[in-house]
Amino acid sequence: MSDSDDERADEEWNYRARHETETQRLDRNWAALLQELRVVQTGVQLLTGFLLTLPFQQRFVDLTDFEVGVYLVTVALSVLSTMLLVAPAGIHRALFRQHALPALVSTSHKLAVCGIATLGGALVGVVLLIFSFVVSPRVGLVAAAVAAVIFCGLSLLATVLRLRHRVDDDRPTRG
Repeated sequence: MSDSDDERADEEWNYRARHETETQRLDRNWAALLQELRVVQTGVQLLTGFLLTLPFQQRFVDLTDFEVGVYLVTVALSVLSTMLLVAPAGIHRALFRQHALPALVSTSHKLAVCGIATLGGALVGVVLLIFSFVVSPRVGLVAAAVAAVIFCGLSLLATVLRLRHRVDDDRPTRG
């Protein structure tokens, strides 16, 4: 099934199950996306702020070259994630009252997915940095690999649940 077939099936299901027009669906999707962004933005902004203060700590000079490299990549990912997760608000301002809700929701969704993925990379970097500094680089790499597997696993779990739910949606409803 292609993306356009998926979208058409999604629109038909929304109309049958929710009696929503396309505009109502877009409004609902935008509201849901904003709520998700509010939750994630707080965390990523705190993480970024924390990371930006580290070079000003006394023990920062104790980091190895490897750990400084990990730190810089992690900061870059965290800042990029912040930008990607804040961008939908700016796009909303730019497109406000221009009847561009489909483009706004679609673009913001893509930015949110990219922002969450880069946040995952930043979180793995934080785990690597902390375990490497506190225990050893080898333990840091193992801990980072575990964190990456957990993050990817949770992301795949969402996909599996979505596919399973799609099968359930195809079953006839009673009532």
